[in-house]
Amino acid sequence: MKFPVYIAKRYLFSKSSNNAINIISLIAALGVIVSSAALFIVLSGFAGLKDFTLQFSSFVDPDMKVMPSDGKTMLVTNDQLEQIISINGVASYSNIIEERVVFNFDNKSEIATLKGVDENYPQATIDSILYQGKWFDPEANQLVSGWGIANNLAFGIFQFDKPIQLYVPKPGKGQISSIKGAYNTINVLNTGVFQINEELDYSMVFTGLKTARALLNYSEQQITALEIQLKADAIQEEVVSQLHTILGKDIVIKNRFQLNDALYKMLNAEHLAVYLIFTLVIIIALFNVIGSIIIMILDKKKNLNTLFSLGITVKEIRRIFFFQGTLMTLLGGLIGLALGFILVLLQKLFGWVPITPSLPYPVTIKPLNFIIVLLTISILGLLASKIASARISKQLLTSI
Repeated sequence: MKFPVYIAKRYLFSKSSNNAINIISLIAALGVIVSSAALFIVLSGFAGLKDFTLQFSSFVDPDMKVMPSDGKTMLVTNDQLEQIISINGVASYSNIIEERVVFNFDNKSEIATLKGVDENYPQATIDSILYQGKWFDPEANQLVSGWGIANNLAFGIFQFDKPIQLYVPKPGKGQISSIKGAYNTINVLNTGVFQINEELDYSMVFTGLKTARALLNYSEQQITALEIQLKADAIQEEVVSQLHTILGKDIVIKNRFQLNDALYKMLNAEHLAVYLIFTLVIIIALFNVIGSIIIMILDKKKNLNTLFSLGITVKEIRRIFFFQGTLMTLLGGLIGLALGFILVLLQKLFGWVPITPSLPYPVTIKPLNFIIVLLTISILGLLASKIASARISKQLLTSI
């Protein structure tokens, strides 16, 4: 084993008398370095973009959300709420009422989701999303609108002379005698504007729980969901089990990942697609490695014949070039990984590549990406070296 490795090192680091072979070997090594660096940069860039995308949804997504398994609403008593806040791991909760309603302002209409929240709604969430104005008074008929809805309906904040009308169909059966009688309606004042992301900015408004109950004719204990914030040391499985004990089995409990299941699946699919594309780039680069090894075999044909005559087996000679290709890909991969890490770190520190003039492209350095790049380079490098060294045969060594 030591002899093939020794010869492989000599062939790898020493210059050939044929200058063309030196150039081909250099190109092959540069291909491995550039492709491995590119893979690490792309994985880090995509990880940063993923974190950047998810941070917007996390502003308004709770750690857990309790919803009815059947129907739109559920009844939660004060005694149950006291038991929930006493659960080890629960930091806070917020009663939620969500419903699609019609917004009308100055003869313009828009359908959006009205989200009624109570006084326990996290202040950190409010501070992170509120863009203009102030949060609503929970005891008054007020709301905070998404920037997109406010723009579409062309209303501002604190327009006392022009209230916003909210409409929602009345529940019931039978024929509708009049359009006016078919809807519950209420006038509200917009006190602020929030910005989260384009989807929510154009589809949601926040209001107080009292206003939402008045519009929908809900009772004091009737809500559509319960949003729960967990402590840092909370064990989710235990919290879920205790919630089922308190609220019964006719509920659905989703964590933050499950609430964004479609988004996570889309981002993971894109992540896999990007990885496969750049793995293909590495495969193409490794064809150069295969070619350089084969040319090296032909160039060293007389030396190999001498080794064979001295009693070195064909299997051991194959190992020489197998180790040469493996060392080339591993060293190239490590150099490329180091180069990629430096470039990503510089982008993270200085933001040289921007998305917009004020926003640098986000990157995230993850230990997993180092492992992925090294494993990819190692496995593909071993296969390339095996393919190239397999060209050596007894007939080749004796045909001089």
